[in-house]
Amino acid sequence: MGIITALYGGRTRRAGTATQLAAGLTVMSGGGEAASLSRYAGVPFLVVNTASQCGFTRQYDALEELYQRYKERGLVVLGFPSNDFAGQEPGTDAQISEFCRINHGVTFPLFAKGPVTGPSKQPLFRWLTEGGPTDLRGEVRWNFEKFLVGRDGKLAGRWRPWVSPLSRSIRAAVERELG
Repeated sequence: MGIITALYGGRTRRAGTATQLAAGLTVMSGGGEAASLSRYAGVPFLVVNTASQCGFTRQYDALEELYQRYKERGLVVLGFPSNDFAGQEPGTDAQISEFCRINHGVTFPLFAKGPVTGPSKQPLFRWLTEGGPTDLRGEVRWNFEKFLVGRDGKLAGRWRPWVSPLSRSIRAAVERELG
């Protein structure tokens, strides 16, 4: 079946080309508690590595709009702050959360700041960048890369930072996963 190349560097898969997300995978909440991703089993979710001092920071607004548009149908947006690129996320988890809420009206879940690249990257990002279809693999290159995990727990799409969360490519992939 294979990969469909979408506009502006985005890629999505066709059914049957990805491995399922490990059920026991955990992440750290913004409050510092372990949270299992199994809570999102059966719903599509968009994972985004974020930073509050980046040229793409305005995408928080578009991510929130995407979340509001599709949350009643089941989509969840998950933000993962990272300071991996040019020190563009220097704040604490509490500062990041407050910044996002006050400046961008963010209501979608934000998790603890952590690495998304290199040898110490978070297990979720290891799976996203190493465990999906070959054409979707590779290190995160900058802030605001987006990964869509489908209802089936498989990586369904990946988009580079310059692709708006409200792009036709992302919305079409979300619609497909929502059914």
